[in-house]
Amino acid sequence: MKKQLSGLLTRATFALAVISLLSVSALAQTPKKLLLVTVTKGFRHSSIPTAEKVLGELAAKSGAFTIDNVRQSEGDAEMSQKMTMAQLAKYDGVIFANTTGVLPLPDKAGFLDWIKSGKAFIGMHSASDTFHAENGVDPYIQMLGGEFRTHHAQAGIECLVQDKDHPATKPLGESYCIEREEVYLLKNYDSANVHELLVLDKHPNDKSVFGRFPIAWCKKYGQGNVFYTSLGHREDVWENPTYQKHLLGAIKWALGLEEGNSKPQMR
Repeated sequence: MKKQLSGLLTRATFALAVISLLSVSALAQTPKKLLLVTVTKGFRHSSIPTAEKVLGELAAKSGAFTIDNVRQSEGDAEMSQKMTMAQLAKYDGVIFANTTGVLPLPDKAGFLDWIKSGKAFIGMHSASDTFHAENGVDPYIQMLGGEFRTHHAQAGIECLVQDKDHPATKPLGESYCIEREEVYLLKNYDSANVHELLVLDKHPNDKSVFGRFPIAWCKKYGQGNVFYTSLGHREDVWENPTYQKHLLGAIKWALGLEEGNSKPQMR
């Protein structure tokens, strides 16, 4: 009788262990949920439909995350409905792809606190041309780490990789060359507050002017992971497989699916 009982307990323990492992495995494979925002209140890039398409494909092919869209709409209905604090609670992070201007967030302070609580923020190109302040620095820009100042003519550039092990730059090797792109010159940027990923060592339009021009970085914002790349003005940049690897690695890092350093190198 004791042997039978012992056998039953052993099998029951084994079954519970299997169920537990299966539950953990299923949980690990559950895709993260991202909200993709492409609303603009300033200049609207023609590459936005391409950005939505590419990001949707990256989500589907990787299986790592899903995307819900917040697109341009009359009366700002989509943003007011999908970005309340109650609705944001459903998501693991947000992507701002080529957003511009002062967006009609229902609760901007709450949105920033939501990121700070441990959510992901991924911004492309004119995400830094969003929420400018007339005086001082907007809290959104403080979260992001830098602000659009100006740009000149599109030009060919060589982006120098600053962290060869980060998921966003690991596929790029020593450098990432782009034949033609609109390069942002930034303000309210401090390299001591970010982990630089891509920089230029010369002015994008005057190669005789040497310096340090940030292109992409990541940082912590409270418990949240923030990534920004200024690349993404042109449709062909979005369609380039190398740029897509840059984005996919960044998204996975921001969502906590892949590890990467976020400590500033300049401190």
